[in-house]
Amino acid sequence: MRRAGVLLHVTALPGTPACGTFGAAAHKWVDALASQGIQAWQVLPLAPTDGLGSPYSAPSAFALNPW
Repeated sequence: MRRAGVLLHVTALPGTPACGTFGAAAHKWVDALASQGIQAWQVLPLAPTDGLGSPYSAPSAFALNPW
Protein backbone atom coordinates (compact mmCIF):
# COMPACT_ATOMS: atom_id res chain seq x y z
CA MET A 1 0.00 0.00 0.00
CA ARG A 2 1.31 3.45 -0.89
CA ARG A 3 1.18 6.45 1.40
CA ALA A 4 1.70 10.12 0.73
CA GLY A 5 3.05 12.83 2.98
CA VAL A 6 3.98 16.50 3.02
CA LEU A 7 7.03 18.32 4.37
CA LEU A 8 6.05 21.79 5.57
CA HIS A 9 7.55 23.83 8.36
CA VAL A 10 5.07 25.19 10.90
CA THR A 11 6.32 28.75 10.30
CA ALA A 12 4.95 28.53 6.73
CA LEU A 13 1.40 28.47 8.09
CA PRO A 14 -0.51 31.64 9.01
CA GLY A 15 -0.20 32.59 12.66
CA THR A 16 1.36 35.45 14.55
CA PRO A 17 2.73 38.32 12.49
CA ALA A 18 6.16 36.69 12.75
CA CYS A 19 5.43 33.04 11.99
CA GLY A 20 2.94 30.21 12.06
CA THR A 21 1.88 28.17 15.05
CA PHE A 22 0.18 24.89 15.92
CA GLY A 23 -3.06 26.87 16.36
CA ALA A 24 -6.20 27.11 14.23
CA ALA A 25 -4.31 27.31 10.91
CA ALA A 26 -2.45 24.08 11.69
CA HIS A 27 -5.71 22.33 12.57
CA LYS A 28 -7.23 23.46 9.26
CA TRP A 29 -4.06 22.28 7.46
CA VAL A 30 -4.30 18.81 9.02
CA ASP A 31 -8.01 18.61 8.14
CA ALA A 32 -7.21 19.57 4.52
CA LEU A 33 -4.45 16.93 4.35
CA ALA A 34 -6.78 14.26 5.71
CA SER A 35 -9.55 15.16 3.26
CA GLN A 36 -7.10 14.58 0.39
CA GLY A 37 -5.87 11.25 1.75
CA ILE A 38 -2.48 12.58 2.91
CA GLN A 39 -1.41 10.45 5.86
CA ALA A 40 1.76 12.13 7.12
CA TRP A 41 2.90 15.68 7.86
CA GLN A 42 6.64 15.83 8.46
CA VAL A 43 7.79 18.83 10.47
CA LEU A 44 11.37 20.09 10.42
CA PRO A 45 13.10 20.75 13.77
CA LEU A 46 11.42 23.54 15.71
CA ALA A 47 14.02 26.15 16.52
CA PRO A 48 14.04 29.91 17.02
CA THR A 49 13.73 31.65 13.67
CA ASP A 50 16.26 34.22 12.49
CA GLY A 51 15.58 37.95 12.28
CA LEU A 52 13.63 37.51 9.04
CA GLY A 53 11.51 34.62 10.35
CA SER A 54 13.38 31.83 8.55
CA PRO A 55 13.67 28.54 10.46
CA TYR A 56 16.53 27.34 8.27
CA SER A 57 19.32 29.39 9.84
CA ALA A 58 18.39 28.76 13.45
CA PRO A 59 21.15 28.84 16.08
CA SER A 60 20.14 25.42 17.43
CA ALA A 61 18.19 22.46 16.07
CA PHE A 62 17.26 21.49 19.63
CA ALA A 63 15.72 24.74 20.89
CA LEU A 64 11.98 25.37 20.74
CA ASN A 65 10.66 28.45 19.00
CA PRO A 66 9.62 30.97 21.70
CA TRP A 67 6.84 32.31 19.43
